[in-house]
Amino acid sequence: MGKVWKHIDKSLLILSIILFIIGLIMVFSSSNVTAYMRYAASPYNYFIKQGIFLITGLILFFILIQFNTKFYGIVSNVLMIAVISSLFALLIVGRAKNNAISWFAIGPFTIQPSEFAKVISIVWMANYYEDKRDKLDSYWYSLFPVFVCGLIALLVFAQPDLGTTIIYSAIVAVLFFAQPIPKMIKLKLIILILGGVLLMGVVVLGTGKSLILERQLARFNFTRPCDRLLKDGNQVCNGYIAINNGGLWGKGLGNSTQKYLYLPEPYTDFIFAVMIEELGCVFGIAIILVYIYILYRVLLIGRKSPTNRGCAICYGVCTYIFLHIAVNLLGIMGLMPMTGVPLPFMSYGGSFTICLVAALTIVQRVSVETGIRSQIVNKKK
Repeated sequence: MGKVWKHIDKSLLILSIILFIIGLIMVFSSSNVTAYMRYAASPYNYFIKQGIFLITGLILFFILIQFNTKFYGIVSNVLMIAVISSLFALLIVGRAKNNAISWFAIGPFTIQPSEFAKVISIVWMANYYEDKRDKLDSYWYSLFPVFVCGLIALLVFAQPDLGTTIIYSAIVAVLFFAQPIPKMIKLKLIILILGGVLLMGVVVLGTGKSLILERQLARFNFTRPCDRLLKDGNQVCNGYIAINNGGLWGKGLGNSTQKYLYLPEPYTDFIFAVMIEELGCVFGIAIILVYIYILYRVLLIGRKSPTNRGCAICYGVCTYIFLHIAVNLLGIMGLMPMTGVPLPFMSYGGSFTICLVAALTIVQRVSVETGIRSQIVNKKK
């Protein structure tokens, strides 16, 4: 473990721990009223569960950091089959929550396979393109991962979970276009996708039936939410009120008023609004700056990696974290539709928390391998 610890990116590790601790505190502050008043549960209910998720993530960190990225790639082949199988099973026996069948219920906890699909697909694609790097001029070898991940995207879309589908598809697209694949293959894929979108548009116009549910279409009416305070603009408008209440320095930790059932689930999608109400815009801006620095460290580790696998993993994880931050914050600010996407490090949720820890651990493993390889090269000199 000593050799591993030596090459871990310390700043990324320390900032990640700090953000997870802040997130745990904010989960308690934002959830205690809802837990007690809406669900008649202990005010500590979500705090305890999130603590269990973080402890599980910590154990996972110490296990995963011991294995190299090539081993991750081998295991990811099995995990991809498991993810696809579980997504099929969800459509039959899954648990409906927030109008989507996205979770398996296991006692008091739930598991969301589509969340695990993001991180597993990143590792699988990175390993696949590393192993097939000499065959990427072939359409079959270049496009095979796109078709596999396309199947996963369709299964997630069928739940239906439009937000996760968009984020997952964007991650796959970034990883594909980051690979040393001939430009002609990339261009033909773009044409194929645009052609498919155009065909679906023609079908929709011809039949008058939309592939997107009415409640999902309603989310695209996201401007001026306070004009629809008692309808679909309720959450975003109350988020505005929370941000306005916080001002520069906030009302004090635990003093949010919007968490008193004005925001339906303030400990998940709208936890950032509660954070600003209690701790202020200055604190919120500081958190965003820390996010930017974390993304920079992940990209830097990727750029330093001597292997295409390590580089692709870091770029995929950076895209994964960035999209969650961007979609969540833009949704809260009313600049795009709300899609139920959790905020990294802050939002309550077991599947997302464990997946985020796993993703960051794999990035740290890339850093470790780069450091060890550099040390060996320097000794030979």
